[in-house]
Amino acid sequence: MKTRTSTILWCFFLGAFGAHKFYLGQTGWGVLYLLFCWTGIPSIAAFIEFIMLLVMSDEEFNRKFNAGATQATASVKDSTTALADLKKLYDDGVITAEEYEEKRKKLLKNI
Repeated sequence: MKTRTSTILWCFFLGAFGAHKFYLGQTGWGVLYLLFCWTGIPSIAAFIEFIMLLVMSDEEFNRKFNAGATQATASVKDSTTALADLKKLYDDGVITAEEYEEKRKKLLKNI
């Protein structure tokens, strides 16, 4: 999982060479920064990105660059809630033991 602080540091110190782009997994942009680093244009772009990263919230950073990790966490929370609801249905006698086990295995498989 990528962190906003690390990205900011990469951008500030080695942004002209595209280090922050490589860190974020944007290798195409990283190579482009490397190819044109001698022109100074990537330095200007990296400085602008540095400012944008400073004012960006952690939630927005995670949504843009850590989408998979956020979805996995949400999936686990949803599955945990569903398991608790399923257990309550079983304890209340609404579903049978076989139905409970079948649905529980299916939920655990999705995690």
